[in-house]
Amino acid sequence: MSGGAGTRLWPASHAACPKQFMPLVGDRSMLQETIERTYDLPGFEKPLIVSSGAQGPLVQQQLADGGYSTAAILLEPEGRNTAPAIAIAAAWIAARDPAALMLVMPSDHVIANVTAFRGAVASALGAARDGRLVTFGIQPHYPETGYGYIRKGDVIDAANDIHAVAEFVEKPPLARAEAYLADGRHYWNGGIFLFRAGVLLDELDQHVPAVRAAAVDAMAQATMQDGFVLPGEAEFSASPNVSIDVAVMERTDHAAVVPVDMGWSDVGSWNALWAVRDRDPKGNAVKGEAVTVDGAGNLIYVDGGPPVATLGMRDCVVVSTAQGVLVMPRDRSQDVRGVVEQMKAAGLTP
Repeated sequence: MSGGAGTRLWPASHAACPKQFMPLVGDRSMLQETIERTYDLPGFEKPLIVSSGAQGPLVQQQLADGGYSTAAILLEPEGRNTAPAIAIAAAWIAARDPAALMLVMPSDHVIANVTAFRGAVASALGAARDGRLVTFGIQPHYPETGYGYIRKGDVIDAANDIHAVAEFVEKPPLARAEAYLADGRHYWNGGIFLFRAGVLLDELDQHVPAVRAAAVDAMAQATMQDGFVLPGEAEFSASPNVSIDVAVMERTDHAAVVPVDMGWSDVGSWNALWAVRDRDPKGNAVKGEAVTVDGAGNLIYVDGGPPVATLGMRDCVVVSTAQGVLVMPRDRSQDVRGVVEQMKAAGLTP
């Protein structure tokens, strides 16, 4: 899935180049890193990418730069959340093999331990083949309030550490997140899934039939243009705007979770990016033309903007790009989306 806007990483991530197309952590973009995790591995087909119409050329350029080929690139005519995006991919796969497994991966996540990720996927294969909708519960290391959580239930397969899902929990307040961290039964919801394409469509038909109908109809009317698969616009737009968690995972009786500790981050904020980048002995993470004097715990990110110098700053974020400049305390990172909205209202962003 590669259609997000990444507004919480403004001004580096913006409408013309969202975060999944940027090398935020390493030399490759986040989309390229996601493809690389399974590319050419035994048992895996070429990736199937779902993106937006506006981002199609970016996807093609990233594939060319990385030397990757794909099964297809599906371009949504408009954003309708993750359930419709996954549903059109499932319809494309099921038309070829309803029993095929599909591994659903957002393209804008960091996974430091790829070996652990691949091991978790291998552990989940049997449950997915048996009709389970498997999600991967990320081992929490601190009481994060910006993520949803998964509570594991009864053991399904002890050898592969597969459990039934007891509950999906929305983003909790701090005290509850601390309790989740302590109890050892709660995991971060990373939004990565493994299931049969046909099973996913059947579950959608049971719980949110309008999503399945829209996806199947849209793919039946799909056309090819410039190397893209274009689902039927009217049919796709008839789909409810709903996430896969709300549409299926929170309702199904067949959800399973595989716990995994793989150095995961959704890099959903500047604070999250600071946490996954290399830092100096004083905790400063610096990219680009920048210096920090007598500072600690700062993220300074320069990409296409003027050089940055800071003096005596603590736990702050300074971002300098051609699109704009952002300065804030690191603990206000979750509020950037509101800043972007105010910038747009003031006519200061494209």
